[in-house]
Amino acid sequence: MTGVPGPACPVPWWREAVCYEIHPRAFADGNGDGTGDLPGATAHLDHLAQLGVDAVWITPFYPSPLADGGYDIVDHTGVAADLGTSADFDALVERAHALGIKVLVDVVPNHTSDQHPWFRAALAAAPGSPTRQRYLFREGRGEKGELPPNDWQSAFGGPAWTRVEEADGVPGQWYLHLHAPEQPDLNWRHPQVAAEFERVLKHWLDHGVDGFRVDVAHTLFKADGLPDAGPGQHQDVHRNHLMPYYDQEELHPLFRNWRTLLDHHPAPPGAVAPHERVMVAEAGIFDPERLARYVAPDEMQQVFNFAFLECPWDGAALREVVEESARAMRTVGAPVTWVLSSHDTVRTVTRYGGGRLGERRARAAALLMLALPGAAYVYQGEELGLPQADIPEDRIRDPLWERSEYRHHGRDGCRVPLPWSGTAPPYGFGAAAPEDCWLPQPADWAELTVTAQQDDEDSMLTLYRAALRLRRDHPAADTVLRVQGPADGSWFAFDRSARLRCLVNFSKRPVPLDDGTRVLLSSAPLDGRTVLQDTAVWMIHKEYPR
Repeated sequence: MTGVPGPACPVPWWREAVCYEIHPRAFADGNGDGTGDLPGATAHLDHLAQLGVDAVWITPFYPSPLADGGYDIVDHTGVAADLGTSADFDALVERAHALGIKVLVDVVPNHTSDQHPWFRAALAAAPGSPTRQRYLFREGRGEKGELPPNDWQSAFGGPAWTRVEEADGVPGQWYLHLHAPEQPDLNWRHPQVAAEFERVLKHWLDHGVDGFRVDVAHTLFKADGLPDAGPGQHQDVHRNHLMPYYDQEELHPLFRNWRTLLDHHPAPPGAVAPHERVMVAEAGIFDPERLARYVAPDEMQQVFNFAFLECPWDGAALREVVEESARAMRTVGAPVTWVLSSHDTVRTVTRYGGGRLGERRARAAALLMLALPGAAYVYQGEELGLPQADIPEDRIRDPLWERSEYRHHGRDGCRVPLPWSGTAPPYGFGAAAPEDCWLPQPADWAELTVTAQQDDEDSMLTLYRAALRLRRDHPAADTVLRVQGPADGSWFAFDRSARLRCLVNFSKRPVPLDDGTRVLLSSAPLDGRTVLQDTAVWMIHKEYPR
């Protein structure tokens, strides 16, 4: 089976890789204008090398009006002027490779910006013209076409259709946007669309990238005829693969074509060999069997596990997700890709209860994720234990705020500039005044900066560094993951390797360790030889606790 190492084959780097996500405008500001940029990221790559990650994934740095945090793209092969130049990107890749860090970038194939040259040409053209066929324009329903073509809803709220004004000034056709209106969906049955994204992939491969994260990989193709989806479209995520705009069969031949391209396009000096390149799917599919199809032979190597990310801090629920995820991926010979946080989610500390409770659980969750066999993705700032920040309403940038009629504050609270040093904003993020920074930082983050944590043996940063070092010293065994523990999920444990075991206690009842067990790392202090509530332990074991 392709991608599954045989007895004499080395394990591909990506099967156990820890990848760090950089959201560039919030990572580090290199030129003092208040916005993070590529030179700022390059200057701080040593932090990632010291952390011990294997790769970095950089979210979109392409030219964009920023209607959706850079995922509305005007030029998929350009570099946004406020983030740097093509030469700056090359310098980042060169420095990362010198530090032994692979580089992944986003490819965003579902949509463009409404300012993209293709879409501007489509708006200027007549209905039915070739330029409109690269997008999904349709006539409206109703007596005068005043109703959307179907009942599809945007992921950001409201109808997934916007009506345009034609050249003669009258209301005309509607165009599809599964996200913001500024992000018109492409028509993936049009040959020019497929050809354009092959060009995009080759462009970034020529600049030395080692792989791609494919944005909303499950949405590219829509069902023939664009049928109604029916009520409750976004209510039951475990059935979202049944929606006519998700998880269509044509996706898989496309991704096999991309895999062939990545496996054969020549690699520049410093990049991984073509057959070692990786693709990871952001596919919001929660059915494990359907999700596993994205990492079938000759397609993606990884797919984000959103079921793990969205699971509450509950032992029984987490155990079920872990076991089901491992089982589904093993059927196709792929590693599970574990994710706790991203630029789209509430930060782990806050999501797990906030304050000291949330921090304690986030520490335990980090050890749980990093012990599990497979790949792991760490969002910037999670290694510092950052909580979700409160953003003043007049500073919110996320389109969810407006699209929700000012009820949902959106995702900006996890996109606040990182605190590097100092005792007050901007905490070493850059030279700009705090009020000029990309988003405002909280006034109480002085103890969360990299400088404040790096020599503190009890800090979150120290925990992450120790965990990544031990993880590398104890590579996962290529065996079936077996989870043990009581049926109520009060605690569970599993072996990462022949020697390393992870145990997580979710209950108030302490869990005793065997006298022969040697603890290597604990997310919180033990009480003698017992593991307290909301604590994870890595240990060299003899047997499971009594």
